[in-house]
Amino acid sequence: MTDAGAAPSRADARRNRALVLQAARSAFEEQGLGVPIGEIARRAGVGAGTVYRHFPSKEALFRASIVDRMQLFTDTARDLADAEDPGGVFFRYLASVVRLAAQNKALCDALEASGASGSEVPPGPERDFAEALGVLVVRAQQAGAVRPDVELGDVRAVLVGCMAMERRRSGAGGAAGAPGRMAALMCDGLRASRTVTKLPTVAPGRNETRCEMCAGPVAAAPTGRPARYCGAACRQKAHRARARERAARSR
Repeated sequence: MTDAGAAPSRADARRNRALVLQAARSAFEEQGLGVPIGEIARRAGVGAGTVYRHFPSKEALFRASIVDRMQLFTDTARDLADAEDPGGVFFRYLASVVRLAAQNKALCDALEASGASGSEVPPGPERDFAEALGVLVVRAQQAGAVRPDVELGDVRAVLVGCMAMERRRSGAGGAAGAPGRMAALMCDGLRASRTVTKLPTVAPGRNETRCEMCAGPVAAAPTGRPARYCGAACRQKAHRARARERAARSR
């Protein structure tokens, strides 16, 4: 496990790099970013100097260990971008990401880092994933399956929280520990429904509020009651929704 002696051949260097990367994937999957470089070197059967010759920092090694799996999530989302039933596809995709990532601490840490940064995601596999996920979100909203006031940052945040809860509850017995339970609750929270609680929004301008149907901007009326809808289409949608609710209560 020492690094003393002659410089390794190219074949030895490739072998050592593969061993380090394999050990890193296993260690990061179990412990996340908190695993020490010394532990990765021990698992790989090399010295810490060998690890740093191939990867200048633990962050670089971490990113190399997750890039393939993050790319798989991204490629899958891109393949689904033109699929039929955008709503069903979106919710099944979210559930599968939670199922695959919840038991992998490295993926949880990577997605948490991207989800915690709001709308700005630094370049790399996390941004590629966020952009591909954003396409699925928009298509599901256009199909009426996802509530219109949800933003991509919201989806990333609840996805990260859901994975954390799945990890925490995986050891619980009974129904509470059933895999996918938290994912089902997350998906229900994102579904478009007349009974969901309106999300609070921050108006971007002093004279602007949000449409109650589509969450788009609504200019404040100069006089009289404040406007509630951005236009006639949303006003009609709201009227039809209230009519359906009255009909349902009268049955």
